[in-house]
Amino acid sequence: MEDIKLNSEIQIMKRVIESDEKALEELYDLYSQILYTLINKVVNNKDGSEEVLADVFLLVWKKGKSFDFTTQNLYAWLVLLAHNKAVDRKKRDSSPDDLPEYSDEYEDKFIIPKLSKSIEAQDLESAFSVKDKFENALNKLTGAQKYVINLAYYEGKTQNDIANQLNIPLPTVKSKI
Repeated sequence: MEDIKLNSEIQIMKRVIESDEKALEELYDLYSQILYTLINKVVNNKDGSEEVLADVFLLVWKKGKSFDFTTQNLYAWLVLLAHNKAVDRKKRDSSPDDLPEYSDEYEDKFIIPKLSKSIEAQDLESAFSVKDKFENALNKLTGAQKYVINLAYYEGKTQNDIANQLNIPLPTVKSKI
């Protein structure tokens, strides 16, 4: 059953890159809620989160050909695309002068995900099936580990940035992550 759902999502994406507007609507219906939730955790602003979500689906429409169908991992690609776009938005809102100009080249290098073929492909339903295990694992982390992961994932900070911000050695940051 999982393969059928995965293939269905992949088929929808193939239709999107063939400029099928109905397919983009189907993809939006499938993924908008989970992507919005992720985006809002990063951006933490309703209007900004809605704008980023719209930007994500515009990127899917314009640059869907960047998706590597050999990975079969549309779920991971969309989540990473939303994450990258949200972190970029947050950074541009807080310190726009620290980032290069936003361009197609920038987008291709920093926003559009490049997935490893070694990552196991998931569809939306299978990702939800491991949600509880993931949350349980996160709940077992120390407060310091959670904070460092929050800085890395939701704030988009590098390990070096985190070490400097917290005034702790880089190996300590790496061990927490």
